[in-house]
Amino acid sequence: MEDSMRKRLEATKSRYLQLAEELGKDDAADDLASFTKKTKEQADLREAYEAYLIYLKAEQDVADSYEMEASGDPELAEFAKETRKAAQDKMEELEGQFKIILLPKDPNDDKNIIVEIRGAVGGDEANIFAGDLVRMYTKYAEKQGWKIQFLDATLGASGGYASASFMIKGDSVYSKLKFESGAHRVQRVPKTEASGRIHTSTATVLVMPEAKEVDVQINPSDLKIDTYHSQGAGGQNVNKTESAVRITHIPTGIVAACQTEKAQLQNKEIAMQMIRAKVFAYFQEQEDAKRATERKLKVGTGERSEKIRTYNYPQNRVTDHRIGYTVNQLDRIMEGELDGIIEALIHFDQEQKLLEETGEGNA
Repeated sequence: MEDSMRKRLEATKSRYLQLAEELGKDDAADDLASFTKKTKEQADLREAYEAYLIYLKAEQDVADSYEMEASGDPELAEFAKETRKAAQDKMEELEGQFKIILLPKDPNDDKNIIVEIRGAVGGDEANIFAGDLVRMYTKYAEKQGWKIQFLDATLGASGGYASASFMIKGDSVYSKLKFESGAHRVQRVPKTEASGRIHTSTATVLVMPEAKEVDVQINPSDLKIDTYHSQGAGGQNVNKTESAVRITHIPTGIVAACQTEKAQLQNKEIAMQMIRAKVFAYFQEQEDAKRATERKLKVGTGERSEKIRTYNYPQNRVTDHRIGYTVNQLDRIMEGELDGIIEALIHFDQEQKLLEETGEGNA
């Protein structure tokens, strides 16, 4: 093992044990904020700590095997060689894992997300496809045991959504769905097409980590707040009271609106959640744009040329163009079985980060 890696693992081990000692004190929970922060930090270190303990055990097994081999007993010597080989293989396997485990963590990975999906190029069919994507992510979230809260929606004239925003809450949601941002392209015979010709349409997906007030500072004087009549599918509140709220962040021009709740105050709170997430994502995207390897995974404008993924219905095929991943299981993917694509994207991201760590990514 390289000295630099061992030093990082030793530091991880020391910090983990220090946190365990501090969290084990009788008064540890008196300061709830500190207790929560330390608990999260320890959880983040646990994988590396436990893997390192296994590595140290294997390392000790190698050392012990040489003593057994020197005992003079032929059977014990043979057993020692087998033990040493197994331990060395385990150490080699773990060293490969450590390279991934020790990569810098995305501080947003544990956060809930706000997803915004819009029909882009293709008129009614684009809106219908946007609706299909909303359903796909809803199905995936349900399989993960996550909770979904719709924040705002504008229905398409022929079905689907012209735009839809929703929050997904659960364990490490952003870590799994952060690479879904971009233009998604569909190739199929639209329900609105009488001649049976295959059309190409797009919908855009934007995934933003939930932002708390401590994550992004927004000056109230930078906000323009408008109220208007809801335009939902029905209900006594629709078009009778100005319960819908639209908030504009003047410095960036970012807009968030909500009309899902009956009360204006509730809609305003939801719109503020969306504004915080959008402004936070805006400034984060500016920082990420400086890193060429990460720019490949960022949201586009919805033009066909900026597609990140194609859903081809005639061939039951899905292709993620950023990583060259293709699978002929579109029917299953549209039912929320996204694990294969998501794991491939995470693996690709890890490879890019490893290249950056070794300096090869700048070659």
